[in-house]
Amino acid sequence: MNANIGVWRQRVGYGLADFSCNLVWQMITLYLMFYYTDVMGLMAAQVALLFLLTRIVDGITDIVMGVIIDKTNTKWGKSRPYFLFGAIPFALLGILAFYVPDIGPTGKVIYAYITYMGLSMAYTMVNIPLASILPNLTSDPQERTMLATVRIIFSFIGATAVSVLTMPMVKALGSGSQVQGFFWTMVIFGVIAALMFFVTFKNVEEKIKVQYEKVTVKQAFSTLKGNKPYYIFATNIFFMWGSHFFQQGALIYYVTYNLGRPDLVAVIAGIGSFVPIFGTFLTPFIAQKVYKRTLFMIASVINLVGILIMLIVGLNVSGLIVGAVIAAFGFGLRQSIYFSMQADPVDYGEWKTGINAAGVLSALNGFLGKVTMAVAGALFGLMLTLGNYMPNQPQSDSALLAIKMGYLIIPAVFVVISMIVMSFYNLDKVYPKIRAEINARYDEKEEAVI
Repeated sequence: MNANIGVWRQRVGYGLADFSCNLVWQMITLYLMFYYTDVMGLMAAQVALLFLLTRIVDGITDIVMGVIIDKTNTKWGKSRPYFLFGAIPFALLGILAFYVPDIGPTGKVIYAYITYMGLSMAYTMVNIPLASILPNLTSDPQERTMLATVRIIFSFIGATAVSVLTMPMVKALGSGSQVQGFFWTMVIFGVIAALMFFVTFKNVEEKIKVQYEKVTVKQAFSTLKGNKPYYIFATNIFFMWGSHFFQQGALIYYVTYNLGRPDLVAVIAGIGSFVPIFGTFLTPFIAQKVYKRTLFMIASVINLVGILIMLIVGLNVSGLIVGAVIAAFGFGLRQSIYFSMQADPVDYGEWKTGINAAGVLSALNGFLGKVTMAVAGALFGLMLTLGNYMPNQPQSDSALLAIKMGYLIIPAVFVVISMIVMSFYNLDKVYPKIRAEINARYDEKEEAVI
Protein backbone atom coordinates (compact mmCIF):
# COMPACT_ATOMS: atom_id res chain seq x y z
CA MET A 1 0.00 0.00 0.00
CA ASN A 2 2.74 2.46 0.93
CA ALA A 3 4.62 1.66 -2.28
CA ASN A 4 1.44 2.27 -4.28
CA ILE A 5 0.92 5.59 -2.51
CA GLY A 6 4.50 6.55 -3.35
CA VAL A 7 3.98 5.70 -7.02
CA TRP A 8 0.88 7.85 -7.21
CA ARG A 9 2.51 10.68 -5.27
CA GLN A 10 5.18 10.82 -7.98
CA ARG A 11 2.64 10.54 -10.80
CA VAL A 12 0.52 13.35 -9.40
CA GLY A 13 3.59 15.46 -8.63
CA TYR A 14 4.80 14.99 -12.20
CA GLY A 15 1.39 15.88 -13.56
CA LEU A 16 1.12 19.05 -11.48
CA ALA A 17 4.18 20.46 -13.23
CA ASP A 18 2.40 20.37 -16.57
CA PHE A 19 -0.75 21.72 -14.93
CA SER A 20 1.34 24.70 -13.85
CA CYS A 21 2.92 25.10 -17.28
CA ASN A 22 -0.50 25.17 -18.90
CA LEU A 23 -1.97 27.73 -16.53
CA VAL A 24 0.48 30.19 -18.07
CA TRP A 25 1.28 28.75 -21.49
CA GLN A 26 -2.35 28.15 -22.45
CA MET A 27 -2.86 31.85 -21.91
CA ILE A 28 -0.04 32.41 -24.40
CA THR A 29 -1.29 30.03 -27.09
CA LEU A 30 -4.97 30.98 -26.83
CA TYR A 31 -5.00 34.64 -25.93
CA LEU A 32 -1.64 36.40 -26.26
CA MET A 33 -1.90 37.26 -29.95
CA PHE A 34 -5.47 38.49 -29.45
CA TYR A 35 -4.32 40.38 -26.36
CA TYR A 36 -1.52 42.08 -28.29
CA THR A 37 -3.71 43.04 -31.28
CA ASP A 38 -7.10 43.78 -29.69
CA VAL A 39 -6.18 44.85 -26.13
CA MET A 40 -2.65 46.29 -26.21
CA GLY A 41 -3.18 47.71 -29.68
CA LEU A 42 -0.16 46.30 -31.52
CA MET A 43 -0.37 45.68 -35.27
CA ALA A 44 -0.68 42.06 -36.45
CA ALA A 45 2.55 42.36 -38.45
CA GLN A 46 4.41 43.59 -35.34
CA VAL A 47 3.10 40.64 -33.36
CA ALA A 48 4.06 38.21 -36.13
CA LEU A 49 7.66 39.45 -36.07
CA LEU A 50 7.68 39.45 -32.27
CA PHE A 51 6.54 35.83 -32.15
CA LEU A 52 9.03 34.71 -34.78
CA LEU A 53 12.13 36.39 -33.30
CA THR A 54 11.32 35.75 -29.65
CA ARG A 55 10.52 32.09 -30.06
CA ILE A 56 13.54 31.35 -32.22
CA VAL A 57 15.84 33.03 -29.68
CA ASP A 58 14.01 31.18 -26.93
CA GLY A 59 14.43 27.92 -28.81
CA ILE A 60 18.20 28.41 -28.68
CA THR A 61 17.94 28.76 -24.91
CA ASP A 62 16.27 25.34 -24.90
CA ILE A 63 19.52 23.84 -26.17
CA VAL A 64 21.48 25.76 -23.54
CA MET A 65 19.09 24.51 -20.87
CA GLY A 66 19.55 20.94 -22.06
CA VAL A 67 23.33 21.27 -21.78
CA ILE A 68 22.96 22.77 -18.29
CA ILE A 69 20.78 19.84 -17.20
CA ASP A 70 23.25 17.27 -18.52
CA LYS A 71 26.03 19.01 -16.57
CA THR A 72 23.95 19.32 -13.39
CA ASN A 73 24.69 16.91 -10.55
CA THR A 74 23.05 17.78 -7.22
CA LYS A 75 21.66 15.84 -4.28
CA TRP A 76 18.21 16.44 -5.83
CA GLY A 77 19.24 15.08 -9.24
CA LYS A 78 19.81 16.64 -12.65
CA SER A 79 16.38 17.95 -13.67
CA ARG A 80 14.43 18.22 -10.43
CA PRO A 81 16.14 21.34 -8.94
CA TYR A 82 14.82 23.56 -11.71
CA PHE A 83 11.21 23.05 -10.65
CA LEU A 84 12.19 24.83 -7.44
CA PHE A 85 14.35 27.59 -8.89
CA GLY A 86 12.17 28.37 -11.91
CA ALA A 87 8.74 28.55 -10.26
CA ILE A 88 8.71 32.19 -9.16
CA PRO A 89 10.38 33.70 -12.28
CA PHE A 90 7.91 31.77 -14.46
CA ALA A 91 4.88 33.10 -12.57
CA LEU A 92 6.18 36.66 -12.30
CA LEU A 93 7.05 37.02 -15.98
CA GLY A 94 3.70 35.51 -16.94
CA ILE A 95 1.98 38.26 -14.96
CA LEU A 96 4.16 40.99 -16.49
CA ALA A 97 3.40 39.73 -20.01
CA PHE A 98 -0.27 40.58 -19.47
CA TYR A 99 0.35 44.06 -18.13
CA VAL A 100 -0.04 47.13 -20.35
CA PRO A 101 2.33 49.98 -19.42
CA ASP A 102 1.41 53.52 -20.43
CA ILE A 103 4.56 54.17 -22.46
CA GLY A 104 3.32 54.81 -25.99
CA PRO A 105 3.16 52.51 -29.06
CA THR A 106 6.93 52.02 -29.47
CA GLY A 107 7.42 51.49 -25.74
CA LYS A 108 4.70 48.86 -25.73
CA VAL A 109 6.40 46.93 -28.51
CA ILE A 110 9.72 46.98 -26.66
CA TYR A 111 7.97 45.99 -23.41
CA ALA A 112 6.25 43.09 -25.21
CA TYR A 113 9.61 41.83 -26.52
CA ILE A 114 11.24 41.99 -23.08
CA THR A 115 8.44 40.37 -21.11
CA TYR A 116 7.53 37.73 -23.67
CA MET A 117 11.14 36.72 -24.24
CA GLY A 118 11.69 36.59 -20.48
CA LEU A 119 8.56 34.48 -20.00
CA SER A 120 9.65 32.08 -22.74
CA MET A 121 13.04 31.62 -21.09
CA ALA A 122 11.42 31.03 -17.70
CA TYR A 123 9.15 28.47 -19.34
CA THR A 124 12.23 26.74 -20.73
CA MET A 125 13.70 26.58 -17.23
CA VAL A 126 10.74 24.57 -15.89
CA ASN A 127 9.50 22.75 -18.99
CA ILE A 128 12.69 21.21 -20.41
CA PRO A 129 13.35 19.47 -17.06
CA LEU A 130 9.80 18.13 -17.20
CA ALA A 131 10.73 16.22 -20.36
CA SER A 132 14.32 15.32 -19.44
CA ILE A 133 13.39 13.91 -16.03
CA LEU A 134 11.09 11.19 -17.42
CA PRO A 135 13.83 8.65 -18.34
CA ASN A 136 15.18 9.05 -14.78
CA LEU A 137 11.84 8.47 -13.07
CA THR A 138 11.41 4.92 -14.38
CA SER A 139 12.80 2.51 -16.97
CA ASP A 140 9.48 0.63 -17.28
CA PRO A 141 7.85 1.49 -20.67
CA GLN A 142 4.35 1.03 -19.25
CA GLU A 143 5.09 3.25 -16.25
CA ARG A 144 6.51 5.87 -18.60
CA THR A 145 3.24 5.73 -20.50
CA MET A 146 1.34 6.05 -17.22
CA LEU A 147 3.45 9.03 -16.13
CA ALA A 148 2.98 10.65 -19.52
CA THR A 149 -0.75 9.98 -19.30
CA VAL A 150 -1.07 11.52 -15.85
CA ARG A 151 1.03 14.45 -17.03
CA ILE A 152 -1.25 15.06 -20.00
CA ILE A 153 -4.39 14.70 -17.91
CA PHE A 154 -3.14 17.42 -15.58
CA SER A 155 -2.04 19.52 -18.53
CA PHE A 156 -5.54 19.31 -19.96
CA ILE A 157 -7.04 20.22 -16.59
CA GLY A 158 -4.84 23.32 -16.51
CA ALA A 159 -5.62 24.12 -20.13
CA THR A 160 -9.34 23.63 -19.54
CA ALA A 161 -9.28 25.96 -16.55
CA VAL A 162 -7.67 28.63 -18.70
CA SER A 163 -9.94 27.98 -21.69
CA VAL A 164 -13.20 28.04 -19.75
CA LEU A 165 -12.46 30.57 -17.01
CA THR A 166 -10.31 33.23 -18.68
CA MET A 167 -12.90 35.30 -20.51
CA PRO A 168 -15.46 35.18 -17.65
CA MET A 169 -12.67 36.12 -15.21
CA VAL A 170 -11.50 38.93 -17.49
CA LYS A 171 -15.05 40.28 -17.54
CA ALA A 172 -15.56 39.92 -13.78
CA LEU A 173 -12.16 41.16 -12.62
CA GLY A 174 -11.87 43.91 -15.22
CA SER A 175 -15.26 45.55 -14.60
CA GLY A 176 -15.44 46.44 -18.27
CA SER A 177 -11.68 46.86 -18.80
CA GLN A 178 -9.95 44.00 -20.63
CA VAL A 179 -6.60 45.54 -19.67
CA GLN A 180 -7.33 45.10 -15.96
CA GLY A 181 -9.23 41.85 -16.47
CA PHE A 182 -6.40 40.03 -18.25
CA PHE A 183 -3.85 41.30 -15.73
CA TRP A 184 -5.66 40.11 -12.60
CA THR A 185 -6.61 36.84 -14.25
CA MET A 186 -2.94 36.21 -14.96
CA VAL A 187 -2.01 37.11 -11.37
CA ILE A 188 -4.28 34.33 -10.10
CA PHE A 189 -3.03 31.76 -12.61
CA GLY A 190 0.62 32.72 -11.99
CA VAL A 191 0.45 32.36 -8.21
CA ILE A 192 -1.23 28.95 -8.46
CA ALA A 193 1.37 27.80 -11.00
CA ALA A 194 4.29 28.71 -8.72
CA LEU A 195 2.76 26.89 -5.74
CA MET A 196 2.15 23.72 -7.77
CA PHE A 197 5.77 23.65 -8.97
CA PHE A 198 6.86 23.57 -5.33
CA VAL A 199 4.62 20.51 -4.85
CA THR A 200 6.21 18.87 -7.90
CA PHE A 201 9.70 19.46 -6.53
CA LYS A 202 8.71 17.78 -3.27
CA ASN A 203 7.02 14.72 -4.78
CA VAL A 204 9.16 13.59 -7.73
CA GLU A 205 12.45 11.72 -7.40
CA GLU A 206 15.09 10.69 -9.93
CA LYS A 207 15.40 7.00 -9.08
CA ILE A 208 16.88 5.41 -12.19
CA LYS A 209 20.61 4.87 -12.44
CA VAL A 210 22.07 7.05 -15.18
CA GLN A 211 25.53 8.15 -16.17
CA TYR A 212 26.57 10.99 -13.91
CA GLU A 213 29.93 11.48 -15.61
CA LYS A 214 30.36 14.92 -17.10
CA VAL A 215 28.99 14.98 -20.62
CA THR A 216 30.41 17.47 -23.10
CA VAL A 217 28.22 19.17 -25.66
CA LYS A 218 30.01 17.23 -28.40
CA GLN A 219 29.37 13.94 -26.62
CA ALA A 220 25.73 14.81 -26.07
CA PHE A 221 25.17 15.58 -29.74
CA SER A 222 27.02 12.40 -30.70
CA THR A 223 23.94 10.49 -29.54
CA LEU A 224 22.19 11.85 -32.65
CA LYS A 225 24.58 10.01 -34.98
CA GLY A 226 22.64 7.19 -36.58
CA ASN A 227 19.63 7.89 -34.34
CA LYS A 228 17.00 7.44 -37.04
CA PRO A 229 14.09 7.16 -34.57
CA TYR A 230 14.96 10.58 -33.18
CA TYR A 231 15.19 12.19 -36.63
CA ILE A 232 11.74 10.89 -37.51
CA PHE A 233 10.32 11.89 -34.14
CA ALA A 234 11.87 15.36 -34.41
CA THR A 235 10.59 15.92 -37.95
CA ASN A 236 7.11 15.01 -36.80
CA ILE A 237 7.21 17.81 -34.21
CA PHE A 238 6.91 20.43 -36.96
CA PHE A 239 3.67 19.02 -38.31
CA MET A 240 2.00 17.56 -35.23
CA TRP A 241 2.52 20.69 -33.16
CA GLY A 242 2.22 23.01 -36.15
CA SER A 243 -1.33 21.79 -36.62
CA HIS A 244 -2.09 22.41 -32.96
CA PHE A 245 -0.48 25.85 -32.74
CA PHE A 246 -2.22 27.14 -35.84
CA GLN A 247 -5.58 26.01 -34.52
CA GLN A 248 -5.02 27.35 -31.02
CA GLY A 249 -3.85 30.73 -32.23
CA ALA A 250 -6.74 31.13 -34.66
CA LEU A 251 -9.51 29.82 -32.40
CA ILE A 252 -10.58 33.07 -30.74
CA TYR A 253 -10.50 34.87 -34.10
CA TYR A 254 -12.55 32.16 -35.85
CA VAL A 255 -15.25 31.97 -33.20
CA THR A 256 -15.40 35.75 -32.76
CA TYR A 257 -15.33 36.86 -36.40
CA ASN A 258 -16.13 33.93 -38.73
CA LEU A 259 -18.75 32.37 -36.50
CA GLY A 260 -19.89 35.71 -35.07
CA ARG A 261 -20.31 34.15 -31.61
CA PRO A 262 -17.70 35.55 -29.21
CA ASP A 263 -19.84 34.14 -26.39
CA LEU A 264 -18.82 30.64 -27.56
CA VAL A 265 -15.07 31.18 -27.23
CA ALA A 266 -15.01 29.58 -23.78
CA VAL A 267 -17.15 26.67 -24.99
CA ILE A 268 -15.04 25.77 -28.04
CA ALA A 269 -11.79 26.40 -26.19
CA GLY A 270 -13.05 24.32 -23.27
CA ILE A 271 -13.86 21.42 -25.58
CA GLY A 272 -10.36 21.58 -27.00
CA SER A 273 -8.78 21.35 -23.57
CA PHE A 274 -11.21 19.15 -21.60
CA VAL A 275 -12.34 16.44 -24.04
CA PRO A 276 -8.73 15.29 -24.69
CA ILE A 277 -8.67 14.03 -21.11
CA PHE A 278 -10.92 11.12 -22.14
CA GLY A 279 -8.58 10.12 -24.94
CA THR A 280 -5.64 10.43 -22.58
CA PHE A 281 -7.30 8.15 -20.00
CA LEU A 282 -7.49 5.39 -22.61
CA THR A 283 -3.89 5.69 -23.76
CA PRO A 284 -2.20 3.38 -21.18
CA PHE A 285 -4.74 0.62 -21.82
CA ILE A 286 -4.55 0.79 -25.60
CA ALA A 287 -0.73 1.08 -25.45
CA GLN A 288 -0.64 -2.35 -23.79
CA LYS A 289 -2.30 -3.86 -26.85
CA VAL A 290 -0.67 -2.04 -29.78
CA TYR A 291 2.62 -0.38 -30.64
CA LYS A 292 2.99 3.30 -29.77
CA ARG A 293 3.27 4.26 -33.44
CA THR A 294 0.04 2.44 -34.21
CA LEU A 295 -1.76 4.32 -31.48
CA PHE A 296 -0.31 7.59 -32.75
CA MET A 297 -1.73 6.86 -36.21
CA ILE A 298 -5.17 5.95 -34.87
CA ALA A 299 -5.25 9.11 -32.80
CA SER A 300 -4.21 11.24 -35.78
CA VAL A 301 -7.00 9.83 -37.94
CA ILE A 302 -9.57 10.65 -35.27
CA ASN A 303 -8.17 14.16 -34.91
CA LEU A 304 -8.24 14.67 -38.68
CA VAL A 305 -11.85 13.47 -38.98
CA GLY A 306 -12.90 16.02 -36.37
CA ILE A 307 -11.15 18.88 -38.18
CA LEU A 308 -12.70 17.85 -41.51
CA ILE A 309 -16.18 17.80 -39.94
CA MET A 310 -15.65 21.36 -38.70
CA LEU A 311 -14.51 22.35 -42.17
CA ILE A 312 -17.51 20.74 -43.90
CA VAL A 313 -20.25 22.08 -41.59
CA GLY A 314 -19.13 25.68 -42.05
CA LEU A 315 -20.90 28.02 -39.66
CA ASN A 316 -23.29 25.43 -38.24
CA VAL A 317 -22.66 25.66 -34.50
CA SER A 318 -23.92 22.16 -33.63
CA GLY A 319 -21.78 20.57 -36.33
CA LEU A 320 -18.78 22.64 -35.29
CA ILE A 321 -19.13 21.44 -31.71
CA VAL A 322 -19.40 17.78 -32.80
CA GLY A 323 -16.27 18.14 -34.92
CA ALA A 324 -14.43 19.92 -32.11
CA VAL A 325 -15.26 17.08 -29.70
CA ILE A 326 -13.99 14.40 -32.10
CA ALA A 327 -10.84 16.35 -32.95
CA ALA A 328 -10.11 16.98 -29.28
CA PHE A 329 -10.56 13.30 -28.39
CA GLY A 330 -8.06 12.30 -31.07
CA PHE A 331 -5.65 15.00 -29.95
CA GLY A 332 -5.78 13.66 -26.38
CA LEU A 333 -4.77 10.18 -27.54
CA ARG A 334 -2.06 11.54 -29.81
CA GLN A 335 -0.46 13.97 -27.36
CA SER A 336 -0.34 11.41 -24.57
CA ILE A 337 1.40 8.75 -26.64
CA TYR A 338 3.72 11.42 -28.09
CA PHE A 339 5.05 12.29 -24.63
CA SER A 340 5.45 8.61 -23.82
CA MET A 341 7.39 8.07 -27.07
CA GLN A 342 9.83 10.95 -26.65
CA ALA A 343 11.90 9.17 -23.99
CA ASP A 344 12.48 6.14 -26.23
CA PRO A 345 14.82 7.76 -28.82
CA VAL A 346 16.84 9.04 -25.84
CA ASP A 347 17.39 5.44 -24.78
CA TYR A 348 18.18 4.46 -28.37
CA GLY A 349 20.92 7.10 -28.48
CA GLU A 350 22.35 5.86 -25.19
CA TRP A 351 22.23 2.26 -26.44
CA LYS A 352 24.20 3.24 -29.56
CA THR A 353 26.80 5.48 -27.89
CA GLY A 354 26.81 4.72 -24.17
CA ILE A 355 25.99 8.38 -23.42
CA ASN A 356 22.81 9.52 -21.66
CA ALA A 357 21.89 12.93 -23.11
CA ALA A 358 18.28 13.24 -21.99
CA GLY A 359 18.73 16.94 -21.30
CA VAL A 360 20.05 17.86 -24.74
CA LEU A 361 17.59 15.70 -26.68
CA SER A 362 14.66 16.99 -24.61
CA ALA A 363 15.96 20.50 -25.22
CA LEU A 364 16.16 19.83 -28.95
CA ASN A 365 12.54 18.73 -28.87
CA GLY A 366 11.70 21.93 -27.03
CA PHE A 367 13.69 23.97 -29.53
CA LEU A 368 11.89 22.41 -32.48
CA GLY A 369 8.58 22.97 -30.74
CA LYS A 370 9.45 26.63 -30.16
CA VAL A 371 10.50 27.09 -33.78
CA THR A 372 7.25 25.48 -34.87
CA MET A 373 5.28 27.75 -32.57
CA ALA A 374 7.24 30.76 -33.84
CA VAL A 375 6.63 29.96 -37.49
CA ALA A 376 2.95 29.14 -36.92
CA GLY A 377 2.37 32.37 -34.99
CA ALA A 378 4.33 34.47 -37.48
CA LEU A 379 2.62 32.94 -40.51
CA PHE A 380 -0.81 33.40 -39.00
CA GLY A 381 -0.02 37.01 -38.14
CA LEU A 382 1.23 37.53 -41.70
CA MET A 383 -1.93 35.90 -43.05
CA LEU A 384 -4.04 38.30 -41.00
CA THR A 385 -2.05 41.25 -42.32
CA LEU A 386 -2.34 40.11 -45.96
CA GLY A 387 -6.04 39.50 -45.39
CA ASN A 388 -6.46 43.13 -44.18
CA TYR A 389 -7.54 42.11 -40.69
CA MET A 390 -8.78 45.04 -38.56
CA PRO A 391 -9.33 44.53 -34.80
CA ASN A 392 -12.75 44.96 -33.19
CA GLN A 393 -14.84 45.33 -36.38
CA PRO A 394 -16.50 43.18 -39.07
CA GLN A 395 -13.87 41.52 -41.23
CA SER A 396 -13.41 41.44 -45.01
CA ASP A 397 -13.81 38.19 -46.94
CA SER A 398 -10.03 37.97 -47.30
CA ALA A 399 -9.54 38.31 -43.53
CA LEU A 400 -12.20 35.66 -42.84
CA LEU A 401 -10.49 33.30 -45.31
CA ALA A 402 -7.12 33.87 -43.61
CA ILE A 403 -8.66 33.02 -40.24
CA LYS A 404 -10.33 29.89 -41.66
CA MET A 405 -7.05 28.79 -43.21
CA GLY A 406 -5.34 29.11 -39.83
CA TYR A 407 -8.05 27.36 -37.84
CA LEU A 408 -9.04 24.46 -40.11
CA ILE A 409 -7.34 24.05 -43.49
CA ILE A 410 -3.66 24.25 -42.54
CA PRO A 411 -4.13 22.10 -39.38
CA ALA A 412 -5.81 19.36 -41.46
CA VAL A 413 -2.97 19.33 -44.01
CA PHE A 414 -0.37 19.20 -41.25
CA VAL A 415 -2.03 16.20 -39.57
CA VAL A 416 -1.81 14.27 -42.85
CA ILE A 417 1.88 15.11 -43.27
CA SER A 418 2.53 14.14 -39.64
CA MET A 419 1.08 10.68 -40.29
CA ILE A 420 3.25 10.23 -43.36
CA VAL A 421 6.37 11.13 -41.37
CA MET A 422 5.54 8.77 -38.48
CA SER A 423 4.91 5.86 -40.84
CA PHE A 424 8.72 5.52 -40.98
CA TYR A 425 9.12 5.24 -37.15
CA ASN A 426 9.95 1.62 -36.22
CA LEU A 427 11.58 1.76 -32.77
CA ASP A 428 8.71 0.06 -30.92
CA LYS A 429 9.57 -3.45 -32.13
CA VAL A 430 13.17 -3.40 -30.89
CA TYR A 431 12.80 -1.17 -27.83
CA PRO A 432 12.42 -3.95 -25.18
CA LYS A 433 15.77 -5.42 -26.26
CA ILE A 434 17.42 -1.98 -26.19
CA ARG A 435 16.15 -1.20 -22.70
CA ALA A 436 17.26 -4.61 -21.39
CA GLU A 437 20.80 -4.11 -22.72
CA ILE A 438 21.05 -0.64 -21.17
CA ASN A 439 19.93 -2.01 -17.79
CA ALA A 440 22.50 -4.78 -18.09
CA ARG A 441 25.26 -2.21 -18.67
CA TYR A 442 24.21 -0.30 -15.55
CA ASP A 443 24.29 -3.49 -13.51
CA GLU A 444 27.77 -4.36 -14.79
CA LYS A 445 29.12 -0.91 -13.91
CA GLU A 446 27.60 -1.09 -10.43
CA GLU A 447 29.11 -4.53 -9.82
CA ALA A 448 32.50 -3.26 -11.04
CA VAL A 449 32.39 -0.40 -8.54
CA ILE A 450 31.51 -2.78 -5.71
